[in-house]
Amino acid sequence: MNINDIRSGNLKQLLGADLEDEDLSGLNLQGVNLAGARLIGANLSRAKLTGASLDGANLVGCQMTAADVRASLVGANLMQADLTEADLRGSNLRGANLMRASLNKATFAGAFLSGANLMGVNLQGVDLRGADLRGANLSGANLQGANLGQADLQGALLNEANLEEADLQGANLAGANLAGANLLCADLEQTNLDGANFTGACLVGTILDRATKHAELPIAHKELESESFRHSTL
Repeated sequence: MNINDIRSGNLKQLLGADLEDEDLSGLNLQGVNLAGARLIGANLSRAKLTGASLDGANLVGCQMTAADVRASLVGANLMQADLTEADLRGSNLRGANLMRASLNKATFAGAFLSGANLMGVNLQGVDLRGADLRGANLSGANLQGANLGQADLQGALLNEANLEEADLQGANLAGANLAGANLLCADLEQTNLDGANFTGACLVGTILDRATKHAELPIAHKELESESFRHSTL
């Protein structure tokens, strides 16, 4: 494969291409078909991938700093990828593997992450508003201060996750596993908690309203209700 043809924008079909360790930084790859491509360790920093297909691509250790990744990455392997400040708004990451990826200041607003593996990932302060995280694995993830407003977390694994001061207003946590999670001062107003598991979770200062007050909370935390249910009499 001639890398210069890719740089010139002449190639749009790169299905299964081997681009391991290639420098593709800053390139315009909008609409390019990279499904199943091998991009291990490749440099895609500041690249434009809007509308590109990276379904099933191997992006392990890929550098994607400040890249526009509003693309399709269904089942892609992004393990240890650097997505610092990357734009993933509306991206399709269903079933993608993001373990140990760097996501500092990345934005996932409206992204599709159902079934994605985000176990132990640092998502501190990340924008996940309206994201589809149904069945996603966020066990042990750091979501401190993250914006999860209106996100769909139905059936998601959030056990041992850090959700301190996270914004979960209007989110759907039905059937989610939050066992042992830290929800210190998290905002759960108008959040659907039907069938959610809060066993061993920290709910000190958690903001809940009348819409969530009826939820089944662990007995160990019943004594915290008067502190946690702010606005319950409004």
